[in-house]
Amino acid sequence: MLKIIARILKVLNSETAPAQIAAAVILALFMGLSPLGAPHNLFLLLLVLMLRVNLSLFIVSFAFFSGVAWLIDPWAHSMGLALLQADALQGLWTAMYNNGFWRFLGFNNTLTLGTTVSALVLAVPLFFGVTWGVRNYREHVLDYVRQSRIMLALKGNKWGRRLHSLYVRLDH
Repeated sequence: MLKIIARILKVLNSETAPAQIAAAVILALFMGLSPLGAPHNLFLLLLVLMLRVNLSLFIVSFAFFSGVAWLIDPWAHSMGLALLQADALQGLWTAMYNNGFWRFLGFNNTLTLGTTVSALVLAVPLFFGVTWGVRNYREHVLDYVRQSRIMLALKGNKWGRRLHSLYVRLDH
């Protein structure tokens, strides 16, 4: 667990673009909210491996959004059911179901459709929020953490020196 936290700190302190960090969180959002066995998760996993996305941050974000999915599943099911039963969308759902590709992706499943729509709605604000948060962390919080009394005190004892040397190595 400490290694994962250290890796996340390393990513936050590195020269990695904030948009690249946000991309890891967004891909984890889509994969974490949708049911694990959903076919589009395989595509998302391949995308994560092909793009330069931080895997540690992706895994932590995936675990977080999987927990969020457990909480919003009843709401996502209701939303997916409402969308699938909407009279105005019946032609779209019929055309998608008659196409083998869309039938394979399983968007006729209420939970898959509801969580995918939820992720689509949350993706843009979350992307800009994570980007803003990383920039503000680097501009304001990082220097404060380096100069905090806790970090200075940790430099003074044996374990603190080890932790501080790890933090300094991660910072560069």
